[in-house]
Amino acid sequence: MSADLSVNLCGLELASPIVLLSGCVGFGEEYTRVEGFSNRDAGAIVLKGTTLEPRLGNPPHRVYETPMGMLNAIGLQNPGVDQVVSKILPSLDFSETRFIANVCGSTIEDYVEVTRRFEDSPIDAIEINISCPNIKEGGVQFGNVPEMSGRVVAACRAVTRKPLITKLSPNQTDIRENARHCIDAGTDALAVINTVMGMAIDVNTRKPVIGNVQGGLSGPAIKPIALLKVHQVYEVARRHAIPIIGQGGICSANDALEFLMAGATAIGVGTALFYDPLVCRKINAGLRDYLARHGLSSLSELTGSSSAHAVNHPSAAPSTCG
Repeated sequence: MSADLSVNLCGLELASPIVLLSGCVGFGEEYTRVEGFSNRDAGAIVLKGTTLEPRLGNPPHRVYETPMGMLNAIGLQNPGVDQVVSKILPSLDFSETRFIANVCGSTIEDYVEVTRRFEDSPIDAIEINISCPNIKEGGVQFGNVPEMSGRVVAACRAVTRKPLITKLSPNQTDIRENARHCIDAGTDALAVINTVMGMAIDVNTRKPVIGNVQGGLSGPAIKPIALLKVHQVYEVARRHAIPIIGQGGICSANDALEFLMAGATAIGVGTALFYDPLVCRKINAGLRDYLARHGLSSLSELTGSSSAHAVNHPSAAPSTCG
């Protein structure tokens, strides 16, 4: 019998622990054109970041490949929430997988209104993007100040009964404190982490490559950072039974297993899709094989299993060379 890969994410039953991350699959239609790809390979798909009004996004260049990673500064280009709810959502097949909206805004009122529009839609859950590093206002500020993060979550919580997932930024002093504020404000789950801020320079022109100067770094280069952040947030989240979507550089079943052991209930896949659109199928196969080889019946037995072997000394300085 094939191992069961299903997981429960804040009340949602996912057939696979894999969540396709926002911005990597458009509004769910982009990968349906890839031969061999099936939405059933993923437990959920997070739609592209959606704002109250349409956005054209940032000036080019918007994407730049880096060693073991990718910088992007798309700038939340999207048609606006009215178009997404009225035109795009009706075109999605909700029988294949779960669909999660990604809510963005420049003000708390924006977040609230977009959330309110999705509340009256068939969307399965709502991810609050308070940590986008490639827009000049809104997200990045909200995501780096714990009190402000909590205010955004509380305001959105007041207008929806759907599961709320808060996407945390790694670009802050203490991600655990931010997680605490978001949990107290009513989030049902946490997505850990968003991209890490970075930049690249063209040595010939002596100018930044990214039109927005800075962008979000994703891919295998950030995996060790993301893994640590999941471990840190799990210390807080497990006390409140808050599940985590672990994400950041996951490209293989082994990567996924590490994130589960660090404390994740589900795992997010994004940048890997750009060079291997069928990677989800390979990750699922690897997870099934691991469960079978180790005599495990479910992935939940792995969640947080490394914590018993990890000792944290928050007051101690991190190790450095020399």
